[in-house]
Amino acid sequence: MDRQQPSVKADDDVLAQVIRVGICGTDREEAGGGRALPPSGGKELVIGHEALTRVLQTGKAVSRVKPGDLAVLTVRRGCDACLPCTMNRSDMCLTGSYRERGIWGLDGYQTELVADRERYVVRVPPELESVGVLTEPLSVAEKAIDEAARIQTSRLPESAARPDWLHGRRCLVAGLGPIGLLAALALRLRGAEVFGLDIVDEGSSRPSWLKRIGGSYVDARTRPSQVMQEMELVFEATGVASLEFSLLDVLGRNGVYVLTGIPGGDRPLQLDGAELIRRLVLQNQVMVGSVNASRDHYQMAVDDLAQARLAWPGHVEKLITARRPYTDFMDVMSRHDPDEIKVTLEWGR
Repeated sequence: MDRQQPSVKADDDVLAQVIRVGICGTDREEAGGGRALPPSGGKELVIGHEALTRVLQTGKAVSRVKPGDLAVLTVRRGCDACLPCTMNRSDMCLTGSYRERGIWGLDGYQTELVADRERYVVRVPPELESVGVLTEPLSVAEKAIDEAARIQTSRLPESAARPDWLHGRRCLVAGLGPIGLLAALALRLRGAEVFGLDIVDEGSSRPSWLKRIGGSYVDARTRPSQVMQEMELVFEATGVASLEFSLLDVLGRNGVYVLTGIPGGDRPLQLDGAELIRRLVLQNQVMVGSVNASRDHYQMAVDDLAQARLAWPGHVEKLITARRPYTDFMDVMSRHDPDEIKVTLEWGR
């Protein structure tokens, strides 16, 4: 179905050409008939929410970017009814009436041209052209880690003596997909001791990538309980409900556990509720969910990508395991190679 070509219509509009779009589990779920909503009055949705673009034209009031700049666009658009959304924090929307580009109620970025308002645009330095498409998934990890650190520094009495709370902390990242590996990257940049948990062979692509940035791999199939004891932060990125709760077993006293994975289906799960509550209360533990990200977290992601390329030259790029032409859309949606980390669809330069 043809769409009207986007253009600059207001003083704060930005028109951009799409360079590449990352593919994630949400995209594949949508393509398979999962959770998605077309724009109001329509029957089809353009998917894709992890885009790197090049600015073509701007309205006269735009100052953050100019034609020729690389840029990423945020995903969520607020309800315009609650205070967080009016503060440009739609990631904390109170009404649930937000929309999300490429997911819920708004067309996404798998297209040649896109337009949006300046407030949703984040400039990407030219030296990040090869990895800038990772900004959106990294922003999700940045928000979750930022929330966990803020919670801990606000409640732990020793935090005043250790303002850089994450430095030296034992952190477990469960699920070494793109968001999990990017979370590990952000934690390592902050000096954390990072353990990555998954069920793949140690010599495969994801554990190998993790070890190159100084992380340690833990194969969940070997039940390494001693290795994972007393984690000070657990970052969950699996979306497996039974595992999400069992990971509380490795969370240490006064620890914080942040969840980003969204389980599919509605299979019931039996829990020992009394033991769970006793653990949380008696050990001063915190369990918090985190979704989406604000524009500030996108900027944090851009900054961390720049730092990571300096810390591990040529390594961040290896998160993108395949770059395919956009004409391969159907094949990419239907196949998931075992060693795949992130696949992008290429639209142009």
